[in-house]
Formats: sequence, structure tokens, C-alpha cells
Amino acid sequence: MLHLRAVCPPDKTAQALDILRAHAGVAHLVVHRGVAVSPEGDLVEADIAREAADELVEALCVLELDHTGGITLEAIDTALSDAADEAEEAAPGEGADAVVWQELLSRTGEESRLNVTFLAFLTIACLLAAVGVLTDSAVTIVGAMVVGPEFGPLAALAVGLVLRRWDLVRLAGAALGIGFPLAMVVTLGGALLVRATDVFGAQAFELKRHSEVDFVFSVGVPSLVVAMLAGAAGMLAMTSAKSAALVGVFISVTTVPAAGYAVVAAVAGEWNRCVQSVGQLLVNLLGIVAAAAIVLIVRRNGQRSPVGMRPLSRG
Repeated sequence: MLHLRAVCPPDKTAQALDILRAHAGVAHLVVHRGVAVSPEGDLVEADIAREAADELVEALCVLELDHTGGITLEAIDTALSDAADEAEEAAPGEGADAVVWQELLSRTGEESRLNVTFLAFLTIACLLAAVGVLTDSAVTIVGAMVVGPEFGPLAALAVGLVLRRWDLVRLAGAALGIGFPLAMVVTLGGALLVRATDVFGAQAFELKRHSEVDFVFSVGVPSLVVAMLAGAAGMLAMTSAKSAALVGVFISVTTVPAAGYAVVAAVAGEWNRCVQSVGQLLVNLLGIVAAAAIVLIVRRNGQRSPVGMRPLSRG
């Protein structure tokens, strides 16, 4: 279940209530008259089945509540109510399969922004990957995969392309286009410092000895297959209630490790491996976006998507 809150101008409250009353997937409908201060108006609240959310939000947006008031959605972890159970049963479809397009737009829009936190996580992940390469540690490489925040912008790229939200495409493109080079430059500085101080030993940059992490730069068809499967799984997780599966996506793909390996290979003078690592990075990025976009297109065939509608405000 989701909790819906709508701030309504007084002249739109009756219409909003009619929309919510008429839908079988709505429970616990409440109205607070005149409590909204900015913008002024009434507050309407309801618990709604996830599979009803997209239709209801779209209907409320037709009333222009997203412009004259506000609409927010929050996930409900536990709902002990016969009315809520009946609403979930009455709503068509399964909640885990339902795509709440406004939620998806809002979530990917937030995660695609280029900010200090995103850059910090990406840089730390690249540094971890470089340490994993230098120490021939597959465990450290996996740690870098988990820390890397790049799936957010990649998912945003897929959403923006499918829904033709070019503002989202620009945001995600900037995050990736600026984030990866910056993280790699910082990692380059770290790798040069390690080489100058020799803190990891004389053999650290002899990459041909590091067989445990060769998978990072070995680009080929398997790399593309893994990237596409990860992209499909990640988008399924983002568009359903199964978000815990995203952790598996992070561990599956070698985007950040490839970036870290490319830097270390460049410092070691292994230019063939450096080029292969950059190729691995590009294959993974493109594969994830392509597969995620395909999943969105397939899921959109069974649901209307809010093309051109703006994301919900942050809750």
C-alpha cells in the first residue's frame, strides 16, 4: 500500500474526493478542511493500492493539483486494516508488478543528479577498485561494485529515453560524463602516489601477475550479456516493490572496477589493458541502459506512462 497526500484548493476538493471515492483501490479516505497553509487549501489523505497509484495520480494531475497544490506518495510498511486488504484485492493487477511512473520519474531524477555525494561515492569506489587491482583482490573489487552509485544515472538515462524526458537524459548524462572522468583523475593521483611511495610493493603494478582480477578488463560478449541482464534486473527492481534486488545488480557489473583498472593499467604502462578496460566500461554502460530501456518499453505496453508530466515533489 501507498499513502497519498494531496493539498487541494477548496474549489477542487470535492472533485478530488469523488475521484478517490470512485476507485476500488482506495481505503482510509480522510479530508482536513482548511489546514493547508502554503499553498492554502484542504488536505486530502488516503491509503491506496500500489497498482491503483498511477491511475489515481494521473486523475488528480488532470485537476492540476500538481500545480495549484501538491501530491505526495509514501510507502506503507505495515497496514493492519480489513479496508486496506479489500482495497488491495479489488485493485486490478498485482502490486509488485505495478509501475508507478511518477514515482519512477521522481526517484531516477533524484538519483541522477551530479552532486558532492554522488562524486564522493564514485571516487571512493574507483579508489577501492584500484586497490583491488593492485592487491589482486577480487573481494575488494566486489566491494567497489557495491559502493559505486552509477546505476542511478544509468536508470535515469533509460527512463529519460523511453519517456522522452530529455531533461532527465541531460542530468544523467552530466552525472556520468563528469563523474567518471573526475573519479578516474583522482584515482590516477592515488595510483601515482602509490607507485612513488611503493607502499604496495614492487610487484603491485606487474598486472600480468594478477590473475584474480583479469575479468575486469576482459571485454567480450559475456560482458555485454552480464551488463544487459543486470540492467534488466535493476530496472525491474526500480519499477516494482522488489528494490532489494538492486544490491545484486551492483555486484554483477564491472563499470567502476573497469574504470579503476584502466587508471592502474595506464600508470603501469599496460596500454592494451587500459584500452580494454575502457572498452569494458563502455560496454557495461551501454548494455545496462539498453536492457533497462527494453524492460521499460515492455512494461509500458501494459500501462499508460505519464510522458511529459513532471516528477513528484520530494517527500
